Amino acid sequence: MTKHAARKPPANKPKRRRASPARDRILATAAELFYERGVHAVGIDEIIDRSGVAKMSLYNNFDSKDALIVAYLRARHEKWMVWLQSAVESRGGSPPRRLLAVFDALAEWCGSGEYRGCAFINTAAELCDPKHPARAVCREHKESLRAYLEQLAAAAELKHPGKVAGQLLILVDGAIVTSLLAGSAAAVGDAKEAARVLISEAS
Repeated sequence: MTKHAARKPPANKPKRRRASPARDRILATAAELFYERGVHAVGIDEIIDRSGVAKMSLYNNFDSKDALIVAYLRARHEKWMVWLQSAVESRGGSPPRRLLAVFDALAEWCGSGEYRGCAFINTAAELCDPKHPARAVCREHKESLRAYLEQLAAAAELKHPGKVAGQLLILVDGAIVTSLLAGSAAAVGDAKEAARVLISEAS
């Protein structure tokens, strides 16, 4: 294998397109509509109309609607994880308190007027095909969240931090879904109390 060949990216690695004003407008519009109403209910024509770009411009930036959904989820993942980590760190406290601060941040989010549930849970529920490329992004997001919880659990010197992180992730996702269905963030408080017991037993 030549040096040139060795540097070639894997065939299945998605191409990164350069950011452009048109691409940014399309992605911002799609993100707003997809999160508000779901990926199936929103069509390409509506995204084009709302973003004010030509259809050719959309397809020059995204090969298909599926590619746009994937880009939307990847962008949301990055933004959401930065928000969560910042919200947790801004609350300070000891490592165990930072684990509980995850639920304080969730309560703030779930109680906001813009809350429509978890974009990744919502999208995975809409897309029945387990091989849909967006389903992989949804799984990656949850794995990243679990890894962050494990990082916090390890910093708190809990026993079996990986197992604790998995259990906390179930509490997080349960609180997110219940809050959406109930129209109230009260479930996050219940999840926090359950997390407090879990953390105490693992200390």
